[in-house]
Amino acid sequence: MINLNNIEVRFGDFLALKNIYLDIKEGEFFTFLGPSGCGKTTTLRTITGFVKPSHGTVSVNEKDITKLEIEKRNIGMVFQSYALFPTMTVYENIAFGLRVKKMPKEEIDEKVKEMARKVDLDEIQLARKVAQLSGGQQQRVAIARALVNSPAIICLDEPLSNLDAKLRVQLRDELKGLQRKFGITTIYVTHDQEEALTLSDRIAVFNKGVIEQIGRPDDVYNRSATEFVCNFIGDINKLSREFLTRIGAAKIVDLNKNCYIRLERLYVNDYIDGRLSCKARVENIEYYGMYIKYTLDARGECLRVMERNSGNPLYDVGSIVGVSFDPASVMQY
Repeated sequence: MINLNNIEVRFGDFLALKNIYLDIKEGEFFTFLGPSGCGKTTTLRTITGFVKPSHGTVSVNEKDITKLEIEKRNIGMVFQSYALFPTMTVYENIAFGLRVKKMPKEEIDEKVKEMARKVDLDEIQLARKVAQLSGGQQQRVAIARALVNSPAIICLDEPLSNLDAKLRVQLRDELKGLQRKFGITTIYVTHDQEEALTLSDRIAVFNKGVIEQIGRPDDVYNRSATEFVCNFIGDINKLSREFLTRIGAAKIVDLNKNCYIRLERLYVNDYIDGRLSCKARVENIEYYGMYIKYTLDARGECLRVMERNSGNPLYDVGSIVGVSFDPASVMQY
């Protein structure tokens, strides 16, 4: 549906994006993920028309929209701050774009109320000023305002970043539910890995103006294409050459490469044929309820291990345990 072909964006002498190729499918929840300043928001703004590329084309349904005006692209936008009008009522905020189009009053009223029902805003809330609403309700107003014009695509630029952690998790679930209900093609920008992994059908990981990897959440996490993606997504241990040599991994992994392993791919006192193993001292314990994180010292090698909570007693700090892993789980770059 959406195609970016060899997009390049410059701001003066600064090359913000280079060689960006993207194909986003109809109805897909597609996330741009990366650290601040990596180019993800610039790519979003290139699609919406706020930024003009210095090279390349943006197409929707095989129609070139690279030079098309913003208002003619049929793309809804939800900004980080929601960009709502605080002195207007919820009704007036949702109706704003329809009034700009000079739609008949009766049609506006019908569309606003129908959209409000779809995002679970009642008539009492429609009559309130936006400033009187909770963060979650404001998010639904911003989404309703973006969707009421029946866009083919909706773009969301870090819409949860200003909320507290508990509300972010709640609204993340609501957001995915709304996207499924409407079946609308969604582009979502975030620096939060957990948001990206839980919400997305596919993810593009950005770094310094280029895309390092495009894939499903499990592909990006388990089969990171580059060392940057490997380090940016989730938590990970870097394994030293000395440690790998000491436990007999030299014939299995390439010691000339940088080697990493995910925390949950290490096992404490759990031995299976084919795994490499060693002894380690428990240095620290972090108890999270559903899982436990151990920090171990394997003769100078710091290993962090994430275990599901099985209900068994925790290992004490200072105790000696066995730690093992499958060498096939080592990621090499």
